[in-house]
Amino acid sequence: MSGERGTGVASPQEVSGRSGLDLLRAIIAGAAPAPPMGRTLGFALVRAEPGFALFEATPSEALLNPLGTVHGGWALALIDSAAGCAVHTELPAGTGYTTLETKVNFTRAIRPDSGPVRCEGRVVTRGRRVATAEARLLDGEGKLLAHGSSTLLILPPAG
Repeated sequence: MSGERGTGVASPQEVSGRSGLDLLRAIIAGAAPAPPMGRTLGFALVRAEPGFALFEATPSEALLNPLGTVHGGWALALIDSAAGCAVHTELPAGTGYTTLETKVNFTRAIRPDSGPVRCEGRVVTRGRRVATAEARLLDGEGKLLAHGSSTLLILPPAG
């Protein structure tokens, strides 16, 4: 998953003074902890650029629904994470965000033997208080598994 720091919640000292892009790059480098949900769900942020975030994941049997395919909530979590992190790359230090809404369209079944997948998030628009982003979940051959959009509330610095 992430570098040497493992998982956890970044301390105020690790977050203080870092833009969203800087914090995400620190997580990728292992200089700040990766969120615990990535370990739980088997996905990790692997690249962050202005307006863009890339996650990689490998579906497993632990994610199956009663019909034997990967539960759609897993894909939704990946899409929400990629879209949110894409927006986070554009936020200054001290500014947070939270998801207001995520909509996902599933295009094909995800199976535990599907192999590694990637989820690419991109900012569509960002205002002072609201941003929108989209994300695409792709298999190893580039086939679309799911796509979605998120609306996010930008939280100004406390103070």
